[in-house]
Amino acid sequence: MNENTEELKDDYIPLRDGKVSSLLTKFAVPSIVAMLVGSIYNIVDQYFIGQCVGVSGNAATNIAFPLAMCCTAIALLAGIGGASNFNLSMGRGHKDIAGYYIGNAIIMLAVLGTILGVGTKIYLDRILYAFGSPEDVLPYARTYVGITAIGFPYLILTIGGGHLIRADGSPRIAMACNLSGAVINTVLDYIFVMKLGFGMAGAAWATVIGQIVSTAIVIIYIMHFKTVKLEAKHFRPNFGYMARISSIGAASFVNQLAMMLVQVVMNNSLKYYGALSKYGAGDPIAASGIIIKTFQLFFAVVIGLSQGSQPIISYNYGAGNYRRVKETYLRSIAVGAAVTIFAEILFQTIPGRLLGIFGEGSPGYFEFGIRYFRIYLMLMFINFLQPISSTFFTSIGKPVKGIFLSLTRQIIYLLPALVILPRFFGIDGILYCGPVADALSFITVIIMLVIEFKNMK
Repeated sequence: MNENTEELKDDYIPLRDGKVSSLLTKFAVPSIVAMLVGSIYNIVDQYFIGQCVGVSGNAATNIAFPLAMCCTAIALLAGIGGASNFNLSMGRGHKDIAGYYIGNAIIMLAVLGTILGVGTKIYLDRILYAFGSPEDVLPYARTYVGITAIGFPYLILTIGGGHLIRADGSPRIAMACNLSGAVINTVLDYIFVMKLGFGMAGAAWATVIGQIVSTAIVIIYIMHFKTVKLEAKHFRPNFGYMARISSIGAASFVNQLAMMLVQVVMNNSLKYYGALSKYGAGDPIAASGIIIKTFQLFFAVVIGLSQGSQPIISYNYGAGNYRRVKETYLRSIAVGAAVTIFAEILFQTIPGRLLGIFGEGSPGYFEFGIRYFRIYLMLMFINFLQPISSTFFTSIGKPVKGIFLSLTRQIIYLLPALVILPRFFGIDGILYCGPVADALSFITVIIMLVIEFKNMK
């Protein structure tokens, strides 16, 4: 009897045998914290800049925001792609090749992050103009982005490395990586901006220093990977492994790039149609930036849920245990729905108070901001389904469906609406683009899920 008990214990594999709700908590909570920390990076800078620099400073951080999205896109391409391939390989019993996905993912994160940082420094002004910067906001944006570009490789390694660490079964370490950087950023923001008066430069340097510390923790962990002993051979670039990493990570990558493109179009539309309205060009951009980042603070929970479910879904799909795959997905969307409904209540009831947290502004600034909260985010409570479902399809090795779903809201529905509706309704047309895209993407996801679940037997 003791021998049988020991045999069962040795044969126990958490991703295969553990309780789904417990596994989801174990993997999703640290992932949620990591995503929240990423959002807090932006929120903290926004808060201190709003208090000490004002509306122009807030507008500058919104102009810079697409570059942060680009960093996240690269991090998810290699991070989720590497983690998913690693877990799929482990689930199929291919431990001998799993380590190559980790090593090649790290190489991709480091190289692509460096290219983005250097490219941003070289073409800084062109990028800021393309992102919709008004002339009076440009000096603030130039200072902020010129410094934060130094930290792009570190930010990308931190976000992407966190996914690899979670795939190794250490979600708490991944959480610690992000949390340490956020705490340092917050403390230094207070010192540099509030106490020393360094303004935009102080907020930017606080961000970079926090990212460097987080990256150091990631590198130390990778050197002591648990599940597979990583050797020098695993870090030799191999385009076959990189292609498979890119294939699986493409859905999340494209989704982030789509969000970046939409943000650029949004900034330019707000600049153009805002100048034609009573609000002016600067106030709508500043208000939009605060609202989108506040929304993403809540939406980070949804993204964290989707990322936390990834190793559970990938492993069990690779092992053919479809009941656990479905259970993990359904539990994720239940929690996601609760979070977005709660956020919707806040956005509809106290939008003015939420805007007021980030400093003072003109009456027009607050009027536009309140309308933006209530109209643009009118149907955001159903928006939870799209990112969780996109990651779901990616996790089961169907990246084409994942990519398509990641494109539905941002590119297929929202972007055309941003081009068409303002032509007829001016700046109000921009506000109504949000609920139109949310409703159409929700319907699309439902149709694809019904078909997939019927075939999953």
